Amino acid sequence: MSIASHEDAARSAHAAWQRAVAGVLAKSRRVDTSELPADPEHLLDSTTYDAITVSPLYTALDERPEGPLPGQFPFLRGRDRYRDVNAGWKVCTRHGSVRGDGADDATTLNSQILDSLANGTSALWLTVGAGGVDPTALPEVLQGVFLELAPLTIDAQGEVKAAAAALFAVLDAADIDDRAAVDIRLGVDTLTARVGETRSIEMADALDLIRACVARDESVRAITVDGTVFHNLGSADAQELGASIAAGLEYLRSMTAAGVSITEALRQVEFRFAASDDQFLTIAKFRAARILWARIAQVCGAPDAGDAPQHAVTSEAMMSQRDPWVNMLRTTLAAFGAGVGGADSVTVLPFDAALGGGAAGVSKTFAARIARNTQLLLLEEAHLGRVLDPGAGSWYIEDLTASVAAKAWEFFQSVEATGGFSAAVENGSLVAALEKTRAERDSDVAHRVTPLTGVNEFPNLAEAPLTPQQSAPQGSRTVYRYGRAFEALRDRSDAFLAEHDCRPTVLLIPLGSVAEHNVRTTFASNLLASGGIEAVNPGPLTVDAIAGSVEASGASVAVVCGTDSRYTEEAATAVDALRAAGVSQVLLAGPEKIFAGIEGASRPDGFLTAKVDAVAVLTELLDTLGAKK
Repeated sequence: MSIASHEDAARSAHAAWQRAVAGVLAKSRRVDTSELPADPEHLLDSTTYDAITVSPLYTALDERPEGPLPGQFPFLRGRDRYRDVNAGWKVCTRHGSVRGDGADDATTLNSQILDSLANGTSALWLTVGAGGVDPTALPEVLQGVFLELAPLTIDAQGEVKAAAAALFAVLDAADIDDRAAVDIRLGVDTLTARVGETRSIEMADALDLIRACVARDESVRAITVDGTVFHNLGSADAQELGASIAAGLEYLRSMTAAGVSITEALRQVEFRFAASDDQFLTIAKFRAARILWARIAQVCGAPDAGDAPQHAVTSEAMMSQRDPWVNMLRTTLAAFGAGVGGADSVTVLPFDAALGGGAAGVSKTFAARIARNTQLLLLEEAHLGRVLDPGAGSWYIEDLTASVAAKAWEFFQSVEATGGFSAAVENGSLVAALEKTRAERDSDVAHRVTPLTGVNEFPNLAEAPLTPQQSAPQGSRTVYRYGRAFEALRDRSDAFLAEHDCRPTVLLIPLGSVAEHNVRTTFASNLLASGGIEAVNPGPLTVDAIAGSVEASGASVAVVCGTDSRYTEEAATAVDALRAAGVSQVLLAGPEKIFAGIEGASRPDGFLTAKVDAVAVLTELLDTLGAKK
């Protein structure tokens, strides 16, 4: 069959599918198919926070030209054509203070590192200095570690010069046959630290370190462009990439101005990006990031050096304090996306990393083992590392990769238009763009358009209250976790529980049979629980039984639940009965249109629907119920 015949067949099949879509949409919207657009499937499109349109179906009509092989410019399909497919990406484990329990002593840390390496870890990320081990203890911490086999990244923030000096001394004293095989990342984040408001060293000191790194026989990269800083402030994926390559370009300018060649400068940079539980966006993000940096290297005149390593870290922002076990699922999806997307190393944060001191009754060793084994299952049982760039050729992934890259380049250009990365940080435009995206996401979470299992959907109100240490912000970095507004409400509920030995309580008024009220009583209970409010369901009630239920519960707030038809018959009477029984606030689970034309005391004080701002509604309810802020 000719290419033209293939295209005709694809278009014919697509047209048939469009007709089927039109039929379903017309039925669900109760309109005629003639009232729908010619391409009705676009009514099902979704849009990311980067304004990227995601279609409901991708076909051969969306096919893009095949990219170069892995290891070739622009490194779309990976930077290393010789990566060991039996090993896959590097399983990078962070050691030091991760859960806010404080730093371990050097001997204990060394034991933990050796145990980790013996049980599947293939790369190390070590906190040095504030919050971690003292730089002078590095010889003891790294005793028995073969650095030519396990790449090492350090996070020393403002103490990186002392940490680097101590690490170089360890390398100089070590008996290493192939020093080129030693892979060290010093983690200097001078530029991105200004956004995350963490400590780092000045650019002049960073340049001194870079010169020292270039002169060494080992492979030592000084600079880490930490995109997770932008992610934690609320950025969308393309914004994270655009801001990161803008920072990377400013590093290149500083290095070359100081006399470092462009090839050597490019070899001093690595990127760290957040991997989220949106697996397809994460896959596309890492693939797009390589295209973008390769383009920067090309314009700078050294395209073959544009293969900077990528370190993926599972998103801190997506982690929840409530029902933290769900974080295991989130980090699994994130690790999957990063690995399939071609990240060189992946760090899975412990499932209880958002909790100070970790989850109650959970040891640091257990949490670390689960984080490590999440990757090992993907590599050794699902065999995800056996194929380089397994997403290549997928119409959806290829289109999404190109779209993310295009949006990221637009954001990068907007940063450059302000005078570059530092200028955009100083004039506030960069952070303002991230804050705008954060506000959009916060609104979606508050309206439960974006579901967070265990937080704003299916919360477990019976889980043990958190201690003040557990709920306090973790680490020195600013992280706007997606569920923080709901978790703040749950903290208020915990405080109320400690003071009154019960949760803030709302009485449900189920009208009609279980079949009639069950949908809305379930909805109301789930909504209330997400704010730490317990819903008391006495079972089906008649209007005459309302007063007794109010007296038995002692509730001051009630929610009427039933069908629209039942509301037409009994809701106004039920509201009157509740007010007569002393209930101060009456809500109705359903749309306001049911009470069109009804005013006065018979009208509910509010209406609970799937479209309400749940955070605002629950905040007001907790205020009414006496839960302190």
